Order: sequence, then structure tokens, then C-alpha cells
Amino acid sequence: MKSKHPGKPDLPTKTCAACGRPFAWRKKWAKVWAEVRYCSDRCRRKR
Repeated sequence: MKSKHPGKPDLPTKTCAACGRPFAWRKKWAKVWAEVRYCSDRCRRKR
């Protein structure tokens, strides 16, 4: 059975502005993906 959702390798990625690690798109970021700069709340606070 084939899933209709893309696998993790097919999701868009960005690099975190604080820690420099790559992170993948998340559904909760769907509407604001263009503004997302940090991989987590911890990195956002650290900046």
C-alpha cells in the first residue's frame, strides 16, 4: 500500500540560523514556512 504523504527525504529543508543544523518542514509550519528561521524554541530563544 502506497502512502499519499511524502516521506521525510522529500520534505523541504532549511538550515537553522542559531545552531546551523538542517531541519525539515513540519505541518504546523505550513502557513508560515517562509518566515521559519529556527529549528526549535530553544534555538529561537538562544539566537
